Amino acid sequence: MNKKIEPVAEAKAEKVKFNPLDFVQESKDELSKVVWPSRQQLISESVAVVLMVVLSASLIYLADKLFVWMAGKVFL
Repeated sequence: MNKKIEPVAEAKAEKVKFNPLDFVQESKDELSKVVWPSRQQLISESVAVVLMVVLSASLIYLADKLFVWMAGKVFL
């Protein structure tokens, strides 16, 4: 069974040299396509993330205290 080499496989086989200037230019082009959030959106979403982290940490802390209390009742 002879398999034909696809053009994609041939392109992968060729070594492409890395050009830092091309990389920087392509990075700038891609970053210009990004839709950046407004200041208000950034602040409101950051506050939401901080609140969720505080809520999650509080729930973990309370669950830990509950299990410590239960273990104290069972094993002591």
